[in-house]
Order: sequence, then structure tokens, then C-alpha cells
Amino acid sequence: MASQQHIEKMQLRQNFRNFWHADLFTTIQSDTPYCCFALWCAPCVSYMLRKRALYDDMSRYTCCAGYMPCSGRCGESKYPELCLATEVLCCFGNSVASTRFLLQDEFNIQTTQCDNCIIGFMFCLQQLACIFSIIALIVGNSELREASQLLSCLADFVYCTVCACMQTQHKIEMDKRDGKFGPQPVMGVPSAQQMSRFDHAVPPFVGYAPQPGYAPQPAYGQPYGYPPAAPPSQGYPAPGYPPAAYPPASYPPPGYPPSGYPK
Repeated sequence: MASQQHIEKMQLRQNFRNFWHADLFTTIQSDTPYCCFALWCAPCVSYMLRKRALYDDMSRYTCCAGYMPCSGRCGESKYPELCLATEVLCCFGNSVASTRFLLQDEFNIQTTQCDNCIIGFMFCLQQLACIFSIIALIVGNSELREASQLLSCLADFVYCTVCACMQTQHKIEMDKRDGKFGPQPVMGVPSAQQMSRFDHAVPPFVGYAPQPGYAPQPAYGQPYGYPPAAPPSQGYPAPGYPPAAYPPASYPPPGYPPSGYPK
């Protein structure tokens, strides 16, 4: 049942929308000193990163972050610091992977195809070195034994390098979480805008100032100078409108409508 849940979680991580702030290729450039520190003091870095991922609350600690069968059965509730130290020393690879899964599930981060290729190459190289070591042990050929030792050294080098880059990647992501990259950019306040009014002959300019000597053109189909703009102080409608004695007394003319016209 637990293994089925872990498989479902791994499938769910493939559909996450967010990405790591720095991929495995750029972690050395992003934080070179910390990457070197993670290379030479890998267990110490793993201990600090797991504690930081838990927001320094060790009461939340579970062995391997709950992703392994031994999780919750090692007395973590009584001695969390001791259990974490034992985890990073005896199960270093699992401790790094567990911190990675913990961050991915918290921030919905998916691993890019490039990172998956690097991690897959590391695992394949380790398996290949193990197979060559077994073959060299069975055959007993000195040249094959030397070749297997060189391959084992290469696999160990790749493993240590990838783990250092991976832990630097986790540290950069938590720096982003804790706001250590500086404050977020503040959006500027939009400039005040003026609405058009009925007593304005031309709507006001919004967002830019007119060029010197610019005269607004009348609307399409509107003759120049019509209608005359009355000053706002005179009120609305303008004085003299409509004209007096409207309609005229002679309207309609006599005899209109003609006789017999249906009403």
C-alpha cells in the first residue's frame, strides 16, 4: 500500500508546473562556494538542508522524510537530531533524495529532462561499474580488474559531483523561498486619468501631452465650428435656445391637412 502511494507521488511530480530556480548545469555558476562546500562536506550540508527544509522544526522530522519503509520506526520523535545525523552518515544518498522530494512536493517542482538525464547517467554508470567489478572478480584478469577500478573511480566522481550540485540546487531553492534574493519588484502606481465631461469640447489627453501648436480635428462628418461651444458659466442649454415663439404662429399652414385626409 505504501509503495503504491510512493509510485503515485512520483507520477504526480511529472505533472508539476514549477521548475527549479537553477538546474544542475548552472548550480556551479550560481553558487560556486557552496557547491565546493557541498562537495567536501556532503553529510554536513545534507543535515543542514534537511533541517532548513523543515523550517528548523525538528518535531516534524521523519527518517528519509517519510519516503522509505523505515520512516517512522527509528525513534525520530524522541531523538530527531540523532536520527538525522545517522541518516546523513549511513544513508547519504537517500537523505539527499528525500530532501529533494520534500521540496518538490511542497513547491510543485518538476525535474527537467536535462536533470533527469544527468541523474540517470549517474545511476547507469554506478551499475556498470558494479557489473564490471563482478566480472573482473570472476575472471581474475588483471587488466579487466584495473579497468573496473578506473570505472568505479569515475562512477564515484560523478556521484559526488552530482550530489554536490543537487544539494546546491536545494539550497538555492530555499534561498528563493526565504526571500534572500532581494525584495520583489513593486508595481508602479498608474498616473491619474481624467474623464471626459459634457462641457469639454474635446476629450482630455490621457497618457501623453499634445505637441506644441497641435489643434484637435473635428470628428468625421462634423462641420467646422458646429455646434458652437458655450462657456460652462452660461449653463445648459445656452441662452436663446430654443428661439422665442416656437413653433411659429403660421404653422401649420391653413387648409392643412386637406379635407378627406384620414386622421
